[in-house]
Amino acid sequence: MQFIFEQIRSGGDRNFGYLLADRNAKQGVLIDPSYSPDVFVQRALEQGLKVTHVINTHGHPDHINGNARAVELTGAPVAAHTYSPTAPDVPLGDGQELSVGTLGLKFLHTPGHSADHLVIYEPSYGILLTGDLLFVGKVGGTSNDDDARVEWSSLQRLLEAIPDEATVWPGHDYGARPSSTIGIERKTNPFLLCADLAAFLQLKNDWSSVKKRHGLR
Repeated sequence: MQFIFEQIRSGGDRNFGYLLADRNAKQGVLIDPSYSPDVFVQRALEQGLKVTHVINTHGHPDHINGNARAVELTGAPVAAHTYSPTAPDVPLGDGQELSVGTLGLKFLHTPGHSADHLVIYEPSYGILLTGDLLFVGKVGGTSNDDDARVEWSSLQRLLEAIPDEATVWPGHDYGARPSSTIGIERKTNPFLLCADLAAFLQLKNDWSSVKKRHGLR
């Protein structure tokens, strides 16, 4: 029971946040504790954990609005990508790592949905926190084709870098299940099944009608 990992429904637009910790070291981090930071902190306190960092996958308001309260309650610094609008205490770059006790979190810069987007990978337990880049059966929204092209590149990089058995834990409960695996998404996610960038852009542009046809949320 050394490894603590909790998916927490935080409110908002079906937002998910996470508590990840090393019980033996009594250290943990809060990831995107939006809307319900008190709940996240309470879960850490109940298990005797010191919160070492508040981590954001990206700087959109629905993922950072709990930062100030979480910091007030824990005294922990905010860690986010260098481009984050939060001006993080701990700026993170592509490939950077952060220790949580004996656990190692690796950060990959995956822009597209936002310029500062990060995914977080814990390789010893195969945990992948995908924020708003990859959902169960869907991908993050983009404002235009240029951003969608960047997102396509980020998704392809993710598929190359992360093994199929890694579990996928998204930033919102937008899919048929609250979590997945890279392997399942590779085989079933319509956006990852696109043969090339042109097909991806076409599906992006048609997504509203596709959702309506299939009764998707």
